[in-house]
Amino acid sequence: MAKKVLIMGAAGRDFHNFNVYYRDNKDYEVVAFTAFQIPNIAGRKYPAVLAGKLYPSGIPIYEEKEMPGLIKKLKVDEVVFAYSDVSFDTVMSKGSIALACGADFKLLSGDHTFIKSKKPVVSVCAVRTGCGKSQTTRMIAGMLKEMGKKVVAIRHPMPYGDLSEQIWQRFASLKDLEKHKCTIEEMEEYEPHIAAGCIVYAGVDYGKILAEAEKEADVILWDGGNNDLPFYKPDLHIVVTDPLRPGHEEMYHPGATNLRMADVVIINKVDTAEPDAVEKVKDNIKRMNPRARIIEAESPVTIENENGQVKNKKVLVVEDGPTLTHGGMEYGAAYVAAKQYGAAEIVDPRPYAIGTIKKVFENFKHLEDILPAMGYGKEQMEELKKTINAIPADLVLVGTPIDLAEHLKFNKPSVRVTYSLKERTTPGMKEELRVALKNAGKPVGV
Repeated sequence: MAKKVLIMGAAGRDFHNFNVYYRDNKDYEVVAFTAFQIPNIAGRKYPAVLAGKLYPSGIPIYEEKEMPGLIKKLKVDEVVFAYSDVSFDTVMSKGSIALACGADFKLLSGDHTFIKSKKPVVSVCAVRTGCGKSQTTRMIAGMLKEMGKKVVAIRHPMPYGDLSEQIWQRFASLKDLEKHKCTIEEMEEYEPHIAAGCIVYAGVDYGKILAEAEKEADVILWDGGNNDLPFYKPDLHIVVTDPLRPGHEEMYHPGATNLRMADVVIINKVDTAEPDAVEKVKDNIKRMNPRARIIEAESPVTIENENGQVKNKKVLVVEDGPTLTHGGMEYGAAYVAAKQYGAAEIVDPRPYAIGTIKKVFENFKHLEDILPAMGYGKEQMEELKKTINAIPADLVLVGTPIDLAEHLKFNKPSVRVTYSLKERTTPGMKEELRVALKNAGKPVGV
């Protein structure tokens, strides 16, 4: 008889694991997904159009807190953990619940979930959310373009809308963001690529996404999310670490797996981290993956055309949401800029937060003087706008990858804080890319 499986997820890795490992596998019957981290996923179904012929009615998605009852009710044999950026303690805490309820507990490896591309694949992943993966990906895209390659970026999934309409999506212009009804979280990842002239694909079915992307790409650039493993088998696997959180590279799932698999490890933020923290991260890399090439890099923070508008001002700091929430960071680029450019005061946003934004502060107690730019849907985006507009500040410092003021229309002045990647190590990433592309497709050892 087929084993009954429950997949624990967050609308990303869980759907991918199902698509490539379970969808047409008669040895298993996936009876449910559970959802965590992302709002408004539970209570829906993984639709039949994606679930395949074995699941003509689709597959229900429940809140993760219902898992113990679901294991008993649905007679689950096996629980598969399939989301990312969680501590080892958290993973095994979930595992102990499954085991206590009588189910086995399972993690799928990259070798069981990679899709092989016909084109060279460069993957950029991280050991935690907020390490600086996005600016690394943009830098690598630029290098590949300078080498004369047509680059297509495929982004880790963020399917927060109608899943049946998000099987595969192509973004070549800013109008495509509106066409596909993108949330702030999606725009933050897609818009910078588009602005740099790079086409982006994303969605739910990464087999179909790859087939479409290969039609127009010389190189596939995997733009990873959270600290998840790549969905495609990489020819060059680049992993970003963060010395502002030294030690996290060996304590979070699946970031520690990424680190052990990496060909190149970037130690980012060496300009702002303590030297001892940089050395600790470097020592951990050498111990966990002695074959990896280490590249040190800075993430300089700038405000374009800054002419003293921050100095002595009362400012509101708005940062990338996931970096602060499940990424666990206490501040981001906008906070650094507020200090760097001489703000007189950083306003505490918590008394003015409403709705789901207020709940974010209740759930993440480490957040104090910064406002996470949460925007997983229209309602939350409107609550974010109302929160920002209610806060008494002279100026809003926006540290998100997109021009948030343009999308939300603040009632007060704002400036964008940008950050890029600047390599310290030479030779750097460009040489690694040249070698990887030259060797792509060759048997190991040739």
